Amino acid sequence: MRRRRWRTTGNALVRVALVWAVSTLTMLALAGILPDFRLQSDDGDSITQIGLTAAWGAGAFGLLSALVWPVVVRALLLVPALVLGLLVFFLNGSLLLIALRLIPDGRGEAAPETAVVVAAVMSAVASATSTALAVRDDEAYRRRLYRLADRRRRRQGRGAAPRDGAAVPGLLVLQLDGVGYEVLREACNSALMPTVAGWLERGHRVTSWRTDWSSQTGASQLGILHGSTFDVPAFRWYEKDTREVMVCNRPTSAAELQRRAIERTGDGGLLTLDGASRGNLFSGGADQLALVLSVSARRGRANRSRSGYFAYFSDPANAVRTALSFVADASREIVQSLRARIRGDRPRVSRGGLYPLIRAFATVVERDVVVAAVIGDMLAGRSVVYADLVAYDEVAHHSGPRGRDTDQVLERLDRSLALLARVAEHAPRPYRIVLLSDHGQSPGETFLARYGLTLKDLVRAGCGLPVSRRAGRTRSGAEARAAVLAALHRPVEEGEEARPGPGSDPVVLASGNLALISFPDVPGRASRARIERTHPALLATLANHPGVGFLLVDGVVLGPGGAEARLDVPGEAEELLAPFGPGAAAAVRRTDTFPHAADIMVNSAYDPDTGSVHAFEEQIGSHGGLGGEQGHPFLMWPAQLSDPGEELVGAEAVHGVLRRWLREADGPQVPVAHPAVGWAGEPASRDAGRYAAAPPARAVEAVGGGTSREVPQDSPPEGHIGGILPSDGSPARDETR
Repeated sequence: MRRRRWRTTGNALVRVALVWAVSTLTMLALAGILPDFRLQSDDGDSITQIGLTAAWGAGAFGLLSALVWPVVVRALLLVPALVLGLLVFFLNGSLLLIALRLIPDGRGEAAPETAVVVAAVMSAVASATSTALAVRDDEAYRRRLYRLADRRRRRQGRGAAPRDGAAVPGLLVLQLDGVGYEVLREACNSALMPTVAGWLERGHRVTSWRTDWSSQTGASQLGILHGSTFDVPAFRWYEKDTREVMVCNRPTSAAELQRRAIERTGDGGLLTLDGASRGNLFSGGADQLALVLSVSARRGRANRSRSGYFAYFSDPANAVRTALSFVADASREIVQSLRARIRGDRPRVSRGGLYPLIRAFATVVERDVVVAAVIGDMLAGRSVVYADLVAYDEVAHHSGPRGRDTDQVLERLDRSLALLARVAEHAPRPYRIVLLSDHGQSPGETFLARYGLTLKDLVRAGCGLPVSRRAGRTRSGAEARAAVLAALHRPVEEGEEARPGPGSDPVVLASGNLALISFPDVPGRASRARIERTHPALLATLANHPGVGFLLVDGVVLGPGGAEARLDVPGEAEELLAPFGPGAAAAVRRTDTFPHAADIMVNSAYDPDTGSVHAFEEQIGSHGGLGGEQGHPFLMWPAQLSDPGEELVGAEAVHGVLRRWLREADGPQVPVAHPAVGWAGEPASRDAGRYAAAPPARAVEAVGGGTSREVPQDSPPEGHIGGILPSDGSPARDETR
């Protein structure tokens, strides 16, 4: 709390100093332009003396305006508006003349009519500067967004519902893209995320869950929002029946994946009833949409995915705030990249070209628009909101999952969460805030940097095909680039990669540290015998490469040194894949049943001691396959909601938990006793949450009250935001449009 007060005071002092400096420069410029306005003695002064005179005059004028002007305006409230409008200029000019009189030695002088002009110009410049600085302040930003949303609600005839015990709670689900369970725990322990740490102290609980083999946003978010990850083998894959490459962050592919999930489940999605989807790949069945990729491929009035941009930037103050932050973050990325090069950091990937702008879009533009949309949703009283904040994931791909770069992103994400928490206090219904992630990130040197060739080159060599002498780079599959193109209404198709030409050359596609190899001329899924007959050296070349962990081909897992395990033989795959963690064999076995599983699926090598993998893309923080923290995201929920139960495996299980929590909005709550310990054996906070659903089947550690799950945790620092945030109402029109 003290740190926050010092930061607020410091920001205020910096704004005052900058406004003073701009006003001084404005006064100097006007003194040089206007003949009846001077800032020096009759004998002439040095440039330094003139500058000090201008600073004195600007400071005196600003102080008088701050102290006298509110009193004058209050005294003139009964004056007719037209007369007051005329008096404003003369009163402002009078304040300037008084300020000039206060300059020592009579160095300031202006004709009355000139004083009116100077005062008007200086007031306009100071106001513009102050506004530009203030809109970057989160508290001022929150108050402004609340006023705008409240004004729209009153204009639509929606008054706030009374705050009584009968208010039905809403569910706010916030996804911190790419933030793994361990990263969140460390951020709370090191005070990087005091808001999240405070929630944990005062009533939230947290656990990790396990992704499928395809540990990436496309599969996870489709499972969370639509309840199905079936036949999503990776971030990108080749489908022989259509001869097209599916890419999760391509609008047309996202729309098709959403259609398939709805067809399979027979349900529109998690957000079908009075829901809002913000910044996601998929809609979740919500009617209120902003920045949703699966609908951005539409043309005409049916496409509302970009409505959030237009609604947000139609307010000049929002535009100024985001523009300044955009420039600051792009500059920050350039400085951080140069610093990494000078230090010789390893591993490292290229961060030049347009990447600083793409990063700033993800960390600033998307964040601001999504946060503003969620604020509108809460103040409109919507039943359920799901929003994705992608900033950490984008930076971690290029800077690594841990370090100063990602620490700064986590701090800013925490401030966004605090902003939403404070706005929730004004919402017409209470909101239960659920925080989760879709996957984690595993560090490591890229396959190309470690071995000097791409996996595609290795596959071509194993097939006896010519290999380029110059190693090419596999473009990163981060979501931010697609979001930028969708925002600009540009096609996201990837040329020949979207629809490979005819021929027998293998199609090699990378998804983090998972790669998929398909033979277009082989109908259906190629058998192991056919691959060995056509390309006898390929499987051995891949399986024995030090950068490859294992292969899946025709229901068989192949490892180094001739190791192999059939998936239909109990225990064989579990033993071979044991280094990749619990559940690895089950995840591989499930993927093997997918109709569009590739002919050969390749998982990179994994070092259990360091937790590192080798991405087949240009990423030093990656996800997409098995190995390390990428497969262990987190789920954090308030104690009022029931415990998720046994270990959550797969995004479909998380969908089921969120469905249950939506049904619990009106359900009974059972008080539970305070826990004896917190994260790591320390006494739990007395302010911990006091209510939960029926306790789980086994007694385990707790975080913030009630019983929770048995997970390794450390005691987080004391926070400042309560875990269950008050915030009632009924459906409303989309206020972001």
